[in-house]
Amino acid sequence: MSKLSKLSASNPRVWVIVGVGLAGILILAEVQRRRIKAKSSVKEDFGAFVERFELLPFPQPTPLAARLPLSGLTFAINDNIDVKGYVSGYGSKDWKRTHEAAEKTAIVVTTMLRYGATCVGKTVMDEIGLGENSSYGTPTNPQKPSHVPGGSSSGSAVAVAAQLVDFAIGTDTIGCVRVPASFCGILGFRPSHGIVSMIGVSPNSQSLDAVGCLAFDPSVLHRVGHSLLQLNPLEPKRTRCIIIADDLFQLSKVPMQKTVHVVSKVTEKLSGYQPPKHVNFGEFIASNVPSLKKFREESTSEQSGISNLKALSSVMLLLQRHEFKTNHEEWITCVKPKLGVITSTLNLSGETVDDGILVIPTVADPPKLNSKTSIPAQFYDRIYVFKHCEYVWRLSGNSFSKVAIPFGKLDDCPFSLSFIASHGNDKFLLDTVLDMYASLQEEVNTISSPSPLPYSNGDMDAAELLKEKGNASYKGKQWNKANVEAYLRRGTARESLLFYRESLQDFKHALVLEPQNKAASLTEKRLRKLIS
Repeated sequence: MSKLSKLSASNPRVWVIVGVGLAGILILAEVQRRRIKAKSSVKEDFGAFVERFELLPFPQPTPLAARLPLSGLTFAINDNIDVKGYVSGYGSKDWKRTHEAAEKTAIVVTTMLRYGATCVGKTVMDEIGLGENSSYGTPTNPQKPSHVPGGSSSGSAVAVAAQLVDFAIGTDTIGCVRVPASFCGILGFRPSHGIVSMIGVSPNSQSLDAVGCLAFDPSVLHRVGHSLLQLNPLEPKRTRCIIIADDLFQLSKVPMQKTVHVVSKVTEKLSGYQPPKHVNFGEFIASNVPSLKKFREESTSEQSGISNLKALSSVMLLLQRHEFKTNHEEWITCVKPKLGVITSTLNLSGETVDDGILVIPTVADPPKLNSKTSIPAQFYDRIYVFKHCEYVWRLSGNSFSKVAIPFGKLDDCPFSLSFIASHGNDKFLLDTVLDMYASLQEEVNTISSPSPLPYSNGDMDAAELLKEKGNASYKGKQWNKANVEAYLRRGTARESLLFYRESLQDFKHALVLEPQNKAASLTEKRLRKLIS
């Protein structure tokens, strides 16, 4: 009898072989399942978290008592904020390896727990708060996965934008809450310097550091902000004055006409608001901080405002680097951590507006692609100018509070405006944002829609001129010409608001009706180049 004939179903060895084979298949299937689960879990949290845990809120009041303001909300915290029993890694595995677990929980965390919120973990941040993270990588921007989420509170912003938490607590030294908020399309609040306790938070530059918060919903931001600052909700409502920094809009890609139009429309609708005013921020700095002359580049009179802003940026960077080196030089010298390129470079190198809200772009440019290719130095120069321009009051013993507010999209990426109030006016600022937010978003959506656009008086001279031509053609019963003028008018207005694709369609329609129109033809070609 052959060996094969002996391997019958009744032979025990057959079942052993079959069993081993099935076990191998099951093991491979389980390994594959775990790999898929691991990959999906990364996608689910967008790489936002360093570690997960749960800190339950302090005992709640009885059902008959008033509900706590943050009851039912979840939040995450930056990796440089202490939680008892956990090591604050400061975004660095080397830092985490060389430090002990915290003995106490940071005051800002206990405040959130006391007001009813639940902490669910720590988030990725820029390595030691200075730049790209070589330890954990860059979290994925939920709004634009191919682009960076901003820093240094990147993980916190991503967790909020992906709605993994209701809000997050981050730290803001030179824009570290507000820039990620802008890039991820959410709200970001930086309180006045020194008002929120920094006990239990690793310092970067104590003259500039502040604890801030990020939220998806304006009412949540309002509640968290009031809880952070432990504010009295009752306060007389004051008249609000909106002040727009014209020169900062000229430095950025954010369309000023769109901003002025939206803000003007909102202030018209709401009571207690004055019409927007305009200011040249560079000139304001020059007149109020004469000591900046030592840091200012030689420039023409037309460039003096920009030169003042760059000088202010240089002062803030020098201050931050000096204080960071004072705080952490011994650790860096001893441990010699492997830092990202940007981190290493950073590390080694008139009118009173007390009751006003200053409006500026949060950043000059939309977020850059998340790639390993080097980013031009000019990009960071422009970021630093906008990060630091509001600190002019700190140089004279003051400090702003600031909220970054989503304002639609620019180059198909989220961008925001920043509303700024003077030191101590945090409640005034938070109340103003909550008051205006819904109307702002409504106007932004209206102006971004493909329907005919509204126009601001005096802001779109070319569009208004075309409007008059169109009206004249209509009255003269020159219907074809009137339609052409209408398309040119709307296309010109849309281009001024940086809606290039919509503007291109208008000029194409105009050329269908009037192919020989040279001005429309030239503009159509220019727009095609801009889009491509």
